[in-house]
Amino acid sequence: MTSTTVAMHMSDGIINAPTSLLFGAVAVAGLGFCAVRTRRTLDDRAVPLAGLVAAFIFAVQMVNFPVLPGVSGHLLGGALAAILVGPYTGALCIGVVLVVQSLLFADGGVTALGANITNMALIGSFAGYAVALLALRAAGARGRTPRGLSIVGFIAAMIGTVCAATGFIIEYLIGGAAFTSISTVAAYMWGTHVLIGIGEGLITAVTVGAVARSRPDLIYLWRTVPARTSSASARVSA
Repeated sequence: MTSTTVAMHMSDGIINAPTSLLFGAVAVAGLGFCAVRTRRTLDDRAVPLAGLVAAFIFAVQMVNFPVLPGVSGHLLGGALAAILVGPYTGALCIGVVLVVQSLLFADGGVTALGANITNMALIGSFAGYAVALLALRAAGARGRTPRGLSIVGFIAAMIGTVCAATGFIIEYLIGGAAFTSISTVAAYMWGTHVLIGIGEGLITAVTVGAVARSRPDLIYLWRTVPARTSSASARVSA
């Protein structure tokens, strides 16, 4: 049986030309905004990490893992990149990876590149970061440990993957070029990407946990979210 890869790399012809152009414009605008914000937020010590994140995601996206019989998936990387280098830089990293993969390796269609960037780079990074932010604040001090960050990363990556799949469903609803019903597409994408999200979550958890143990000062999520002070500590300091 031939394995089918379903992790968001949309090929040419799945959505029509007007929809491809629409989300091409969304991708250009979104990455442009991220580039402006990255210039303001990326410091010198995080630049090497951003390069390593892009290289790591590029390499790991080339490796598929089984999801169901005959179906495989691969890392999207949005939550992983956002936790380590921030959502703006993370989206740029994944955007660059997707462009290289599409133009040099024919992994994802050229006309669908804008939609793929919208789903995997923009939605994946920002949804993953939003979930990570909420999970970190809910975890409190426990989220400030490598183990706690691994749990935060797992949750963020799993939910971010489903959000990216939802982006595909919306694009198909707007301009799907095939004759498959939207309910069938939605059921398939959500069902498979919940499972892909588990794999994504495990990879993200291991990776962010390892970085947190070796270089906790480089974790964007920790650096930019102030640690909450307990009420008891606040009373003592007062």
